[in-house]
Amino acid sequence: MNVARSAGILDAHATRIGLAAMLCAPLLSFGAQPAAGDFGPPRGAPIHAVLTSPPNVPPPVARNRPAKVIVTLEVVEKEMPISEGVTYTFWTFGGTVPGSFIRVRQGDTVEFHLKNHPDNKMPHNIDLHGVTGPGGGAASSFTAPGHESQFTFKALNEGIYVYHCATAPVGMHVANGMYGLMLVEPPRGLPKVDHEYYVMQGDFYTTGKYREKGAQPFDMEKAIDERPTYVLFNGAEGALTGDKAMKAKVNETVRLFVGNGGPNLVSSFHVIGAIFDKVRFEGGTNFQTNVQTTLIPAGGAAIAEFRTRVPGSYVLVDHSIFRAFNKGALAILKVDGEPDKAIYSGKELDSVYLGDRAGANLNAVTRATASSAAGTLSLDDQVHAGQALFAGTCSVCHQGNGAGLPGVFPPLAKSDFLGADTRRAIGVVLHGLSGKVTVNGQEYHSVMPPMTQLNDDEVANILTYVLNSWGNPGGRISIDEVKQQRAAPTAPAKASEH
Repeated sequence: MNVARSAGILDAHATRIGLAAMLCAPLLSFGAQPAAGDFGPPRGAPIHAVLTSPPNVPPPVARNRPAKVIVTLEVVEKEMPISEGVTYTFWTFGGTVPGSFIRVRQGDTVEFHLKNHPDNKMPHNIDLHGVTGPGGGAASSFTAPGHESQFTFKALNEGIYVYHCATAPVGMHVANGMYGLMLVEPPRGLPKVDHEYYVMQGDFYTTGKYREKGAQPFDMEKAIDERPTYVLFNGAEGALTGDKAMKAKVNETVRLFVGNGGPNLVSSFHVIGAIFDKVRFEGGTNFQTNVQTTLIPAGGAAIAEFRTRVPGSYVLVDHSIFRAFNKGALAILKVDGEPDKAIYSGKELDSVYLGDRAGANLNAVTRATASSAAGTLSLDDQVHAGQALFAGTCSVCHQGNGAGLPGVFPPLAKSDFLGADTRRAIGVVLHGLSGKVTVNGQEYHSVMPPMTQLNDDEVANILTYVLNSWGNPGGRISIDEVKQQRAAPTAPAKASEH
């Protein structure tokens, strides 16, 4: 054979081997090859699984043998906050949304107990995507209130798996928060990291609009039409912000187990200011590196890992971005430590990214809501609540000191336009403003969009704060005044008409 041709064949063969090795590398790096005997009978005494509430994750399995693992999960129907001053009756696995995190080892024999609390009103079951068997366990776990069901399965496949209720109407049960994650570790475990957190997205459908106060029931028509009122991480707006934010330090490794309960929306999961070093996409064995945003389908999950480099507030969002800033899909990872200006030298401006979550849990808003419900709402309550809301809703354009931007956005400080007619001010916030306007002797020509995402109490509190700040004349806007203005909506006003 021609020597050159022989060398070419050998080179091509070597290239194919190298390519195959590269394609297989992701599988091997996560320990996908089962250890001998992993699928045999369980060894040792039965183990009761440690279940954790989000965002916490159970400790690694740290076993070199398969075991019998007993998992006991209770369904609880309960009313909980979904936003400040807003409650919703959630159906939960373990009393939280998402449900308790389950962690087992590939090859384990899992004895699963599902309990339906006697005070519940509905039957429930569970479909675990990590189960090989009819309905993922749903066919064996239909459970009436006050009853308990049991079934057993072998954890054959490693990965991160969604579980959810599959009782008819399935969509309603899932939409009410009945989902969670189960991790099946490979026999050799996952690589060690400094922090593991559990985050799960869900879309919620209420009869009232976004942040409308009071107890909000489920809206089946909105759910069928896929028009969510809220898109949330871990079941509530603010569940992972303020003093509930996840925490890490500079130069630590973070692993996020991220699920999407749906029932309808696909998540474009992104951490602002971080790049994922590694993502196990769709919860499978293969991984992608250097990822900015990863898609997580409804009923799917992913594992995202990265190292923290510089301190600051890192914002987790669904990058279908209106969901983050107008429906609640926003969480915070707070990283502490010394800055590294060789990596990042600019200053952090939280209000741009955090929206009205820049405040620590909006405690002032919560107090104002409670005072309003009790009929004791004071001017101070409104001012403090309005200040917290202004920081995230208005300060980007009008600035934190009310000065605006010269030639672009008119000032709110010492504003003759604002103080002249408070009813007009309410109308501007509700319906927007376009065209030329003169404020404090200076002409401005820009557009303010209607702030339709704000509720009546939020509009009243923001305007009350502005009227009592930066040299303005004072005064107070009531919720009833805002209601009256909203009752007769109009097209965006032209500033020249005022």
